Amino acid sequence: MEAKESRPQGFPELKNDTFLRAAWGEETDYTPVWCMRQAGRYLPEFRETRAAQDFFSTCRSPEACCELTLQPLRRFPLDAAIIFSDILVVPQALGMEVTMVPGKGPSFPEPLREERDLERLRDPATVASELGYVFQAITLTRQQLAGRVPLIGFAGAPWTLMTYMVEGGGSSTMSQAKRWLYQRPQASHQLLRILTDALVPYLVGQVAAGAQALQLFESHAGHLGPQLFSKFALPYIRDVSKRVKAGLQEAGLAPVPMPAEQSCLQPEICPFPQIIFAKDGHFALEELAQAGYEVVGLDWTVAPEKARERVGKTVTLQGNLDPCALYASEEEIGKLVQQMLNDFGPQRYIANLGHGLYPDMDPEHVGAFVDAVHKHSRLLRQN
Repeated sequence: MEAKESRPQGFPELKNDTFLRAAWGEETDYTPVWCMRQAGRYLPEFRETRAAQDFFSTCRSPEACCELTLQPLRRFPLDAAIIFSDILVVPQALGMEVTMVPGKGPSFPEPLREERDLERLRDPATVASELGYVFQAITLTRQQLAGRVPLIGFAGAPWTLMTYMVEGGGSSTMSQAKRWLYQRPQASHQLLRILTDALVPYLVGQVAAGAQALQLFESHAGHLGPQLFSKFALPYIRDVSKRVKAGLQEAGLAPVPMPAEQSCLQPEICPFPQIIFAKDGHFALEELAQAGYEVVGLDWTVAPEKARERVGKTVTLQGNLDPCALYASEEEIGKLVQQMLNDFGPQRYIANLGHGLYPDMDPEHVGAFVDAVHKHSRLLRQN
């Protein structure tokens, strides 16, 4: 069945749908590629644009977000754009103060310390209306992309957002957040439900605004072992996917399937593919593959052939070159990409890094990575 790209009226027609077709499991002429954090500090033009205002002020400016999203596409023939924003706009919309401290990262001056602190949070139903600036950025960017490539929207998964809200920032152990899981399981579930209730309309709103795919970042999956993950992360990851799909149908953005057509292998039924990226969550690959997402993102610690064996043929895989491989010579990058493509195989695959780009990376090497994926994946199909 040929995929038809779904678009609200008024957006330019999509010229390159390779990324979407790979996400749906259709055959593609080459392997599509994009990079997590492709709009980032490694680009001099990004640093120049960002110099004028603080981080979250930039996130609240649709024009700035649009410009930052488009910058990497002017340099590289990427197959998708991802909106410039941050996962922590959701805790902000729930009423928490978050600042970005240069050199340190995000900081919550008043993190959640006690169960009663949950009463400080706003009603999750109001979150989407607080985040209108993200929707405006998506609509503007979708217009400006002029159909060049699809636009990905995103959010942080409930457990990952909870870690920041309880820890008050980044942490190497997540011991305060995990302490909640062990000492306050009921309150933890209450917080994770609040976050899920906030995320669903936020992600549906991103599609309504023009996003053509969605990625959920469970960046801190690796801090949980299999038991905690299956209790406090996986149920909410599943819930987000299921409720977003239902929300898209209710909003008239996706057709309601007949009972016999519940499979999302048909793009007509799931026109907006969802990607789950659970960093270091390799212990839950099988469960993630069955969590309702069309694409499962892998970090670089997972062997592609083993991942493929474990998830089967019903999902597309995305990843997973070690970002630090981009410190290698351009020739070496080409060899590493060739190996990665061989390991993943030509179909049901989107090339990416196993994590985001780092600020000190050479843009030329990012370009070498993108070009190598396109070149070697075409050769792979010929042979």
